[in-house]
Amino acid sequence: MFVERAYIRENDLPDDAERSQWPYTVPCVDQLLETGLEFQKPITIFVGDNGSGKSTLVESVAEAFGLNPEGGRLAAVHRPEGGSPLGHRLALAKTASASRMLAGPRLRKQGFFLRAETAFRLTALSGVPGYWEENTAEMSHGEGFLTVFGKMFDKPGFYVMDEPEGALSFSSCLQLVSLIHELGQTGSQVLCATHSPILAAIPGADLIEVGDHGFRRRRWQDLELVDHWRRYLEAPDRYVRHLVEE
Repeated sequence: MFVERAYIRENDLPDDAERSQWPYTVPCVDQLLETGLEFQKPITIFVGDNGSGKSTLVESVAEAFGLNPEGGRLAAVHRPEGGSPLGHRLALAKTASASRMLAGPRLRKQGFFLRAETAFRLTALSGVPGYWEENTAEMSHGEGFLTVFGKMFDKPGFYVMDEPEGALSFSSCLQLVSLIHELGQTGSQVLCATHSPILAAIPGADLIEVGDHGFRRRRWQDLELVDHWRRYLEAPDRYVRHLVEE
C-alpha cells in the first residue's frame, strides 16, 4: 500500500462560495470534504453512473500523488498548468513505502495514470525509452491498451485507471482482471473507476459505489451496476422494447 487515506486539511477547505460550485456540489466530493476517504485494500474499485463523480475522485488522488492528471507516468516531468480543482487541495496519508519511492531516483518511481479519454495520445510514446517498443498505432485500440498495461504496470507501484475497459472486449477485460489482481498480490496499489461488472469482480477488491448518496462500500452482488446488467441480460426486451416504442 502507498496511500491509506485521502482528505482535505482544515485550512485548505473551500469557502461557502466555492462549495456551491462544481466539483464540491457532487455528493461524493462533499462527503470527501466531511469524512475523507480511507483505502483499506491494495485494490480499490469505484463504480457509479456517469456524472456520479467516480472519475473526479480517482483523478484527484492521482494528481495529489504526483501523477499527471492528463494521464501518464509518475516519473514524467510535464505537468499541466493549474491542475484540477480538487486535486490541488487533496492531501494523502502516505505509507513509508510511498515516501521512500517518491523521495528516490526518478527511474525508481513506479506509477501510472491511465484515463480512457486521453489514452489515444499514448501512441506517440511507442519506442520512447522507458515505455514500450511495440507500435501501438498499428494495433487495435484494445490491443494497444493491453500493451500499455503489460509494459507500464509491470513492477510494484501506484496505479490509477479511469474506465480502462472502454476499448476492451470481454476476453480482454478478463486479461485485465488477471493483471490487476496480480498487481495487488505483489506490492502495488491500484485505484480504478469503471462501469464494468467484470472489473468490479476482481477477487479481494474493495468496492466503493458512488452516487447521489455519496460513496459507500458494497459487496459485488449488491452493486446497482451488477443488478442492472443482470436484469438486462436476463430479459433485454424489457428495456429495449420501451426504448423502441418511445
